[in-house]
Amino acid sequence: MKAVRFFGHKDVRVVNDIERPVPKGDEVLLKIGGAGVCHSDLHIIDEGTVVGTVFTLGHENAGWIEEIGENVEGYKKGDAVLVYGPWGCGHCKSCQQSKENYCDHQSEQAYGGGLGLDGGMADYMLVPSSRFLVPIYDLDPVIAAPLTDAALTPYSAIKRSLHKLMADEYVVVIGVGGLGHVALQILREISGAEIIACDVTQDKLAFAKELGAAYVINSKDADAAEQIQKITGIKKAKVVLDFVGATSTIDLGTKVVSLDGDLTIVGLGGGHYQYSMNGLPFGVSMTNPYWGSRTELMEVVGLARQKKIHIEIEKHKLDEANEVYDRMRQGKIKGRAVLIP
Repeated sequence: MKAVRFFGHKDVRVVNDIERPVPKGDEVLLKIGGAGVCHSDLHIIDEGTVVGTVFTLGHENAGWIEEIGENVEGYKKGDAVLVYGPWGCGHCKSCQQSKENYCDHQSEQAYGGGLGLDGGMADYMLVPSSRFLVPIYDLDPVIAAPLTDAALTPYSAIKRSLHKLMADEYVVVIGVGGLGHVALQILREISGAEIIACDVTQDKLAFAKELGAAYVINSKDADAAEQIQKITGIKKAKVVLDFVGATSTIDLGTKVVSLDGDLTIVGLGGGHYQYSMNGLPFGVSMTNPYWGSRTELMEVVGLARQKKIHIEIEKHKLDEANEVYDRMRQGKIKGRAVLIP
């Protein structure tokens, strides 16, 4: 079968000679409908965050069950499903609470398909346990694949702060990319706070307006923080969601977050923050959430089936993987790219 394989630093190849896996026990073989292309892939490819192993890329995956192991119950051939991305041990307290993204044994094992183990940028994908599957019912797997990260990650980050996102508050979203454009839709649907969106291009800012942002600010402007504070007034923004994570965006967030607010850094931009006593308003929680729980992914599927969220996608063939990664490096992907076998 065909697959997009990672062989080492900046070495990604499309190969055609991978043997199709055969599931056993609780394993499930999935016929891939779509595999999302995530900026996290570039951290693996360009920065070597996963070393010493060769594997198939792709951690945002959806498709149809092709074959099941002898111990699988509740699923049959042809069922449309998502693959929950972070694969924990299944036994620790976090895993038992459906939060395998915070598995106690994360540091001791490869952390999921496309993240050290074989992922879904292939004709077929072997999923090691049926507990990693989430039914999508009438959703198209091609459209649904990015829900597993591009929607789940912002959804989980927003839920952490949902009790603060009241109608008399402001929320700032920095970065209207693959995750940020979905965050705007989620905020529009489940929170009452007024949304301020920040990005560096006019087309992204116009896109943010379409998706429900009440205000848009170009974060390249030297006075971006002052522009935001003119909107929020002295109270500032109760929640800041940074989907970039660069030093400049973290710095912007610290200037506009309110007392007892949440500064949530989701993006993996490699930024730094030098803590000082007067650097943050009192009571601020600075967090760096990772993905979300399996039950939250089920909730995300519910939002998508109700047509309350929609991921803007570009469709590409597996053979175009390297071209897609190049366009991502250049910031030319609108929404999410999806590879289709």
